[in-house]
Amino acid sequence: MRARAFNGFGVLLFALLSAASNANGACVPAARTELEVEHIRDGVFYVPKGYQDGHAMPLLVWLHGAGGSGNISENLAGLADEFGIIVLAPDSREWTWGSILGNWQPDLDVLKRAMEEVQSRCAVAKERIWLGGFSDGASFSLSLGISYGNVFSRVYAGSPGVMQPIAVNGKPPIFISHGTSDQTMPIDETSRKFVPRLKGLGYDVTYREYDGRHQLPPEILREVITWFVSK
Repeated sequence: MRARAFNGFGVLLFALLSAASNANGACVPAARTELEVEHIRDGVFYVPKGYQDGHAMPLLVWLHGAGGSGNISENLAGLADEFGIIVLAPDSREWTWGSILGNWQPDLDVLKRAMEEVQSRCAVAKERIWLGGFSDGASFSLSLGISYGNVFSRVYAGSPGVMQPIAVNGKPPIFISHGTSDQTMPIDETSRKFVPRLKGLGYDVTYREYDGRHQLPPEILREVITWFVSK
């Protein structure tokens, strides 16, 4: 199952990344738009205020935590406006992401269709497709980003709990942040083990610890977005 999921997702994304832009102009600035993938649990995408047809922007795929759904907060939307980023927030198929439940395929299927839909509407800078998330979304982001490092050029994981890639492909820069008092994903059992391991494997890792529990402070999110756009 894992090999099949990896190959299927990779083939479709190779086509997306190598194809010419098919943006049809249905990309509304300063608006959250519902995805039209399965019409059950789909998610949303946000187009920043400064978007102009024909001018490609980076795409940030943002993954929610356990029990949640695709959401783009006012804070994240404001940063997207400020830095000029399209944000895609898909829904997981189950209560959390399949990488944690042991079944990647349903989430991969919806994710690739969601990315295809956004690209069909908006001009996306294909060399600047980024991946990030918090909590279980961070766990999936870290696992998916390592597996598809040839697709996602930068990866952020905020307070991840597990790191279980299905393959290794490319070595994108990775940013990990974690609260030192996190009782949901204890830092000693997670990020403080993940970071040395990733560095030992040759990844360029930026790491931030901060005073706090299982939360993503606004100042850390701003630092993350600044890091995404820095190169």
